[in-house]
Amino acid sequence: MSELTMASKEDIPEKVQLELDAFESYMQRKTRLHSSYDVARRSVELLRTVVSTAKFKHARELMDLINVIGKRMSLAHPSESAVGNMVRRVLRIVREEHAGNAGEKEDLESKRGMLNVTSEMDDLTTVPVPIGTIRATIIEGINELLDELEASAANIAAQALEHIHSNEVIMTAGYSKTVEAFLKGAARKRKFHVIIAESAPSFQGQELGVSLAQSSIETTVITDSAVFAIMSRVNKVIIGTHTVMADGGLKALNGSRALALAANHHSVPVIVCAAMFKLSPEYLCSYDHDTFNKIVSPHDIMNFSEGKTMSKVHIQNPVFDYVPPELITIFIFNIGGNAPSYVYRLLSELYHPDDHEL
Repeated sequence: MSELTMASKEDIPEKVQLELDAFESYMQRKTRLHSSYDVARRSVELLRTVVSTAKFKHARELMDLINVIGKRMSLAHPSESAVGNMVRRVLRIVREEHAGNAGEKEDLESKRGMLNVTSEMDDLTTVPVPIGTIRATIIEGINELLDELEASAANIAAQALEHIHSNEVIMTAGYSKTVEAFLKGAARKRKFHVIIAESAPSFQGQELGVSLAQSSIETTVITDSAVFAIMSRVNKVIIGTHTVMADGGLKALNGSRALALAANHHSVPVIVCAAMFKLSPEYLCSYDHDTFNKIVSPHDIMNFSEGKTMSKVHIQNPVFDYVPPELITIFIFNIGGNAPSYVYRLLSELYHPDDHEL
C-alpha cells in the first residue's frame, strides 16, 4: 500500500463500531471452523454499513476508512481469508463507481495500461464526485455482491450434470455445503455412488454421509486410512475448499492433500467446488505456516485424561492442508469451470493490484 493518512478510531461511526465489535466477537468464538459463506456475508454487510454511515469528502477517504476497519476485521481471525477477500471486493467497487461517476472509462484494465498508479490515486482525491451519488452507487454495487454470494452455491450446483455421469463412483472428504449441493443437484437425474472419507478427528464426513443418504444417494463412509486402497475404483474426486490461493493451490480441510495425492497416483481427476469469494490473492510462504493454518486443541486426538502420555509428547492438531495446484484438475466456480492456471486472471478481475496487501 502507498503511504496514506489512515483513519483513526475516532473516525469510525458509533453504529459501525458496535457492528464491528459484534463481528469480532463472532469471529473469536471457539469453534473449529466458521462457515466461509457466513463470514463473507457478515463482512459485506458490515462494510455496507460503513459506506452508508461514514462521512467522507472523496473516494480516498472512504477507502482509507474501509482499510482501517478491514484490518481490524481480518485480525479478529487471521486464518479466515474470506474477510480480506470481501474488503478487497468492496474497495474495487469504490474504485469502479468513482471512475464511472467521474466520467472516466469503465474498463479499469485499459486505464491501468495508460495511467500509472500515482495518477489514479490523485484522481481518487481530486476529481470531484457528488457524495450522495457515489454513496448510492457503491451501496448498490455492494447489494449486487451480496446477491452473488447468496446465489453462488446454487450456480455451482447447476453445473453438476456436466461433470457427474451415471453409475460413476465419486469420492469426497469432510463436509462442504457446496459439495453437498453439487452432489444433490446431480442426483436429481443421475444415479451414482459417493464414497466419503470421514475426516477424523472432526468426523464431518459422517454428517455429509447422513445428509446424502437421506436424499437417496448411495453413500459409503470410510476411514481416512482406506482412501488410497479404494481410490483405484473411483472415477473422480470432488472436494470443497476453505480458500483458493493465488497460485491455484488450496487451503482445504486437513486430509485433502493426502486425498489429492492418492488421486494423482491413480490418475483420478480432482474437481474442486468453490465460490468466487474464496479466491485470495495471498500465497503460502514456506516460513509462514502458523499464519496460514489454524491449530486447535489436540483433545480430539488424545484425551487429556491420558496424562502420562501427554506429558511426554507435543501434539499439533492443524485444521487445514495446503494442496498444490498440480494436484487439481479443474475448479468449478459459480461463474463456470476453470483450470488452476487461470486463477491469476480471475484475481485480476476481482481485485485491484493496490489492494492485494491490506
